[in-house]
Amino acid sequence: MTPAHPTLSVSRASRGVQPRAVVLVLHGGREIGHDAVSPLDPAVLRMLPIARRIRRMGAGQLAVARLRYQVRGWNGALASPVADAEWAVQELSRRYPGLPIGLVGHSMGGRTALRVAGAAPVRSVVGLAPWLPPGEPLAQLSGRRVLLVHGDADRMTSPKGSAFVAAQLRADGIDAAFVAVPGERHAMLRRPRLWSDLAAGYLVQTLLTDAAAGESSSPRGAAGRPPSGQSVGRAAANLLRQVAEGEPRVTA
Repeated sequence: MTPAHPTLSVSRASRGVQPRAVVLVLHGGREIGHDAVSPLDPAVLRMLPIARRIRRMGAGQLAVARLRYQVRGWNGALASPVADAEWAVQELSRRYPGLPIGLVGHSMGGRTALRVAGAAPVRSVVGLAPWLPPGEPLAQLSGRRVLLVHGDADRMTSPKGSAFVAAQLRADGIDAAFVAVPGERHAMLRRPRLWSDLAAGYLVQTLLTDAAAGESSSPRGAAGRPPSGQSVGRAAANLLRQVAEGEPRVTA
């Protein structure tokens, strides 16, 4: 039976620090599927370590929300997960008024993240092995920062498609970058730490670190500093540095 509504789970590290931004984590799915999504679905479980990594790296300054869609499929013109994600963004805006929101999604979740990124609170988007068929709308990404990461051995979704979208966004004046992960397939199992570090590091950078740089006129308390949680590994740090310096395409 299809649930009456999607499921939103929000967690935040308990460090006595109020969150300064919110991240919405979006799992993958299928091209067609009207059955309900189980909490034990592999697509849902695949995003758990990424959500944990974001929470830890955010050191209490990022509220991390995971959305479980009503149904498993995109389902053509229905674009089923998009309505769920739009609802989740609205709900997070209600719970955390005024806070910026970042989106991260894998596969179908990456497509969903890009689709809903036009919502006013959204500042940055990470697509992990995103499913981006030709003709996807991109105008809603204006003013956002976008990172697309794709394994070059992926046979389920197209790394060339992700690279093309990143290049198209840059041509349109949007801050976007593409990271290629050699030998990696769709499930992100070969170098799982790298995927988590890239997603978490980019979201911390775009939602917290950059914002803190603009708060120099504010008192420098815990809320005015970048988080002091776990840092990214050396490989991810090098890639994120290149992205921050404006490199449009880098290889892990």
